[in-house]
Amino acid sequence: MARREHYLIDGYNVINAWPELKRLRGDLAAARDALLHMLLEYGAFEKYEMTIVFDAMFTEDEEHIEQMGRHTRIIYTGAGETADSRIERLAYEEAHRGCTVYVVTSDGAVESVVLGAGACRIPSLEFRKNVLRVKRELRRDYLGRVRLPDARYVVSDRLDRETAAKLDALRKRRED
Repeated sequence: MARREHYLIDGYNVINAWPELKRLRGDLAAARDALLHMLLEYGAFEKYEMTIVFDAMFTEDEEHIEQMGRHTRIIYTGAGETADSRIERLAYEEAHRGCTVYVVTSDGAVESVVLGAGACRIPSLEFRKNVLRVKRELRRDYLGRVRLPDARYVVSDRLDRETAAKLDALRKRRED
């Protein structure tokens, strides 16, 4: 079986670059969740291996790794390790195993290291364009397969008069 392309994604770099995620920076958990949702959809559609790396540089937390499905994992680095250093190490290891490795970051220092390791870099905003393109394709494909009803269906159309009158009386009582 052919190896999938492997994407190493600098999570907080992407959050700070994408406008829709930048607005969520006040709630990093929500920003991470939104990013992960988009990347899981993207990776499944494109059939990519993905590793999303988040910093824990200024915390005392231990490293934590979560597997999200068969082809996506999330790494929260341990105390004293930056996402950049983990991504650089992973890029080197994967490239030397013969994988095609793409590093998603807009960090210039990381770029020079990963290029030297044999990986390719995709700037965060360019990667966003790819993710949005896939989202549009998925929506178009879905709408092409699903036939939405022409008419609007409402519950009251399916109720007999007596039941509809009882529900209306309950509604009016709650409004008072």
